[in-house]
Amino acid sequence: MLVEPDPSESPHALAAALRARGIRGVDEIVPAARSVLVRVRDDAARVGLVTAVGELPPLGWNSSGTGAELPTIEIVTHYDGPDLVAVGAATGLAVDDVIARHTAAHYTVGFVGFAPGFAYLVGGDPALRVPRRAVPRAAVPAGSVALADEYTGVYPRRSPGGWLLIGRTDHVVLDLAADPPSPFAPGVRVRFVAADPARSR
Repeated sequence: MLVEPDPSESPHALAAALRARGIRGVDEIVPAARSVLVRVRDDAARVGLVTAVGELPPLGWNSSGTGAELPTIEIVTHYDGPDLVAVGAATGLAVDDVIARHTAAHYTVGFVGFAPGFAYLVGGDPALRVPRRAVPRAAVPAGSVALADEYTGVYPRRSPGGWLLIGRTDHVVLDLAADPPSPFAPGVRVRFVAADPARSR
């Protein structure tokens, strides 16, 4: 079954709340960008799921869905990306204003995809919404901080990519020897901090 919350509500919070309900016959709950996929075994589980969804309160993007406090990760960023000037031109903002708006926003990990450890961060300033590159790069360096559509992301490894690169960070967002391998999980909060404080205000 596919559950589609209101756009003002968070799929990751909805998924967490449904997991907390412990609905009998539900085998898997997977949040995505705009929906939650739920694998159920039988009709009784379907009924239980529909009932649970109807009983839940509104779950905004800053909600964990369980009442637990969500951690916040600070990503120290050098705003010197090759597309920073292009983002300013596309948005009509000065480069310093792009940086100021990017560091002022409060992001939440909406979902993880594309590659292991690649988090789609939601909650950014609408003024920074820019399209992907018409021609993706063959290789984007690990640690690149990037924008595409309404999302911000950090490339965990060197890989192809079509997002606009506005900066870079030394923050490790994927370590296969760690447990968990990535600090990014749906619901985690993220703040970007300029390595040069004079670049943000």
